[in-house]
Amino acid sequence: MFGIPGKQAVTITPKAATQISKLMLSAGHAGLRIGVKKGGCAGMEYTMEYVQQPDPNDEVVTQDGAKVMIAPMAQMFLFGTEIDYEVSLLEAGFKFNNPNVSDACGCGESISFKDMASE
Repeated sequence: MFGIPGKQAVTITPKAATQISKLMLSAGHAGLRIGVKKGGCAGMEYTMEYVQQPDPNDEVVTQDGAKVMIAPMAQMFLFGTEIDYEVSLLEAGFKFNNPNVSDACGCGESISFKDMASE
């Protein structure tokens, strides 16, 4: 497990917790796994997938009835992140307020991190 003992890797806002709980109930899943992968114009992208059970190496964050699993390779990139859920006139979706991000593309789908080496 990565991070500071006794401190969750991520926090979940009440709006995000409500949405995650709804998704878990409607789809019959145990929670959402969050990760990062290479891609996009800024170098990395967030990933989200339904899971039936956590991987033994996932960090599990449970808050307000929502369960989020953080993939092992993403833990150091997501530490300190707040997961929110926003609704606007044009779209609705999860937003990651991540203090580790150094740059993001215009659409907000692609990010780079402060400690990533340039390739």
